[in-house]
Amino acid sequence: MPKKSAGILLYRRCAGGSQWEVLLVHPGGPFWRKKDQGAWTVPKGEFDDRELPLAAARREFKEELGADAPGGDPIKLKPVKQAGGKVVHCWAIEGDFDPELLQSNTFEQEWPPKSGRLVKFPEVDRAAWFSPEAAKQKILGGQVPLIDELVEVLLDRNK
Repeated sequence: MPKKSAGILLYRRCAGGSQWEVLLVHPGGPFWRKKDQGAWTVPKGEFDDRELPLAAARREFKEELGADAPGGDPIKLKPVKQAGGKVVHCWAIEGDFDPELLQSNTFEQEWPPKSGRLVKFPEVDRAAWFSPEAAKQKILGGQVPLIDELVEVLLDRNK
């Protein structure tokens, strides 16, 4: 059974309401430190069958950003499969978040490797708003369809 992850793709209107932006997060820790293009992600995390996917997505949003996800009307996006086989369930919700207020939870990792020294790193080291076009360059390749589907839904709503 592949691992499952749930997340929220936050979006907002900008430029007088005719354009949209999406919020992405950059993973923390030494492995991701110098990676940018194709490294960002939707705020998300793993869940199991004891937790409803949308509840897990809201929990992960809070853990990774330090803020509650907006209430709003969530748009269920089609699950995507990442390169490693993990299936990501995602909901798009309209709202706002100030990246300067980011307060991510942390994890411990032995660093440097084989040093025996445990170091704490933030799970997410930064968050930023991107146009859909820029987001598709920044986000992990397996999550690009989430951006495409959201754009399609928003265009349909504005017809």
